[in-house]
Amino acid sequence: MCDLCKGPMRVQKTFAHEGRTIEYGTFNVRETVYACRARCRNDDGTLFTKRAQSVVQAIMPNGIVGYDLMVSVGLKRLLEHKQREEIRTEVKEKHGIKLSSGEVSNLTGNFLEYLLRLHHARADQLKGVLEADGGWPMQVDATGESGRGTLFVVMAGWRKWVLGAFKIATERADLLLPCMRDTVRRFGPPCGAMRDLGRAVSPAIDDLVSEMQLDIPVLACHQHFLADIGKDLLEPDHSALRELFRRTKVRPEINNLVREMGREVGFQINDARQAVLDWQAMDDYRLPTGPDGLAVVRNIAQWILDYKADLSELDFPFDRPYLSFYNRCMVALRAIDAFLRIPPDDGMVVRKIRRLRRIASKVSGEVPFRQTVKRLHRRADLFDELRDKLRLAKELPDKESMKDLDEMRHQFEAWTAALENRRPKRGPGKDIRDAIDIILKHIDTHGDNLWGHAISLPERAGGGIRLMSRTNELLENFFGTMKHGERRRSGRKNLGQDLEHLPAEAALAYNLEHADYVKIVCGSLEQLPLAFAQLDTENRNRRKKWRPSPEVVNLEQELQLSTASLSPADRRLVRTDLMNQRIKKAASSRAPRTSR
Repeated sequence: MCDLCKGPMRVQKTFAHEGRTIEYGTFNVRETVYACRARCRNDDGTLFTKRAQSVVQAIMPNGIVGYDLMVSVGLKRLLEHKQREEIRTEVKEKHGIKLSSGEVSNLTGNFLEYLLRLHHARADQLKGVLEADGGWPMQVDATGESGRGTLFVVMAGWRKWVLGAFKIATERADLLLPCMRDTVRRFGPPCGAMRDLGRAVSPAIDDLVSEMQLDIPVLACHQHFLADIGKDLLEPDHSALRELFRRTKVRPEINNLVREMGREVGFQINDARQAVLDWQAMDDYRLPTGPDGLAVVRNIAQWILDYKADLSELDFPFDRPYLSFYNRCMVALRAIDAFLRIPPDDGMVVRKIRRLRRIASKVSGEVPFRQTVKRLHRRADLFDELRDKLRLAKELPDKESMKDLDEMRHQFEAWTAALENRRPKRGPGKDIRDAIDIILKHIDTHGDNLWGHAISLPERAGGGIRLMSRTNELLENFFGTMKHGERRRSGRKNLGQDLEHLPAEAALAYNLEHADYVKIVCGSLEQLPLAFAQLDTENRNRRKKWRPSPEVVNLEQELQLSTASLSPADRRLVRTDLMNQRIKKAASSRAPRTSR
């Protein structure tokens, strides 16, 4: 029956086409389309027709692929990070569906388009949940690889949902502000903001807070605050120490010695390793003789080279690798002196360990080494004191209370006041004075944004206090996980090309790992294909009733301002044969002069 006149309908056409779905595999459909016999028309002037809902809800419009197949491919590609051939093989073996590599890529792109539409369509429901939480702390950050594929993400800190993801030409304040403005327009104003100390994001957030007249804390990430201080404090001397090691070639010479002794031990290496284990368990300082003695000396040299074992994998300035290398060299020198007090009765072993001592003693005999390391130790001690006051000496505590934050702030301010008193006014303490000035300058610049993590919740959210995170670690870890998955998929270490072609919506796919988000947007992952089908049904109904589509704010043109020196679009323009010919022809010609 016609929905408009309630009269009978007649067959308009019958046609056959193929279908591919996870539920039914590959099949053929003979579908009948009915039209109103009274020629009723929709508001847009088109004839009122009806199709089989079983087909409409299973297969995407203008295609033969099912929504469930698209979802399956998208999840495998974006969350499981499988390669296209892996997906093709799995789909064929499990469901008997043949896909080409290009179809896998196209379905992944379609999945991201539908996911973005669903994310925006459920914005009101997501906004309601965030408001029930008492708001959402906004965490923002951008990532890229070798200056390419810059991705900017806005995340709700407490829920860990990606609310907005945008590809931008370069990290500039005038590009970040429209992204944050669009996110706030959809999901409501945040209750606080967490940022790093970048030159772009800081003014962008300040402008957003100002134009929206928000009374929220804008906090600086404690981790980035420490990193900025550490780089200014330690980078000059750490770089100087690196150059000293390069000039003296300590590490290459120890490497050569280890390789040489490995060749001399030869095929007896397994027995020699067991001898090293036995020697490690002994109480005296006597070195073995023969191949066992060479293996022990080799093991001592390898211990020096393994200085990275002392690092915490937090990178510079939290780790100082060349300072750790220096410390291992000095400890090994003292140990070698102890071993040589009772030298072994094997001239070869004695010669090898004395050679190792000569190599390592370069760091103790060079005056620049001692001076540089002394300054570096002095400054590193100051930096570690600051890390201790901010309780980031090792890793961020799992749970912090308001009492913990108040105590931390009190200790930090007391330490800052004491640091000013420790500053030498005059005399020979110029280096320590400069180091303290660096720390105090950073504290003076960012001190107002270091505190204010307690958010007062409104009565509708139950009242009370809830704390924001002290660092932007949530987004840092998110980007790390995302890049790890892309490296697994592509097999490339440098992800510049991959991130450049990866749509921004790929960040939204990680929301599907959060059960609370999935429940709001579609109920469950099994119902995600149906949610996508409903989006298309609603879109068709809107067109029939001549209703405008939901407001779509297209930021693509605004975000691709030509601020990059060589953006992908410009690179394609520059690398044309016509451009090369044009410039080379002009370079080889004698253009006529123009008179003024």
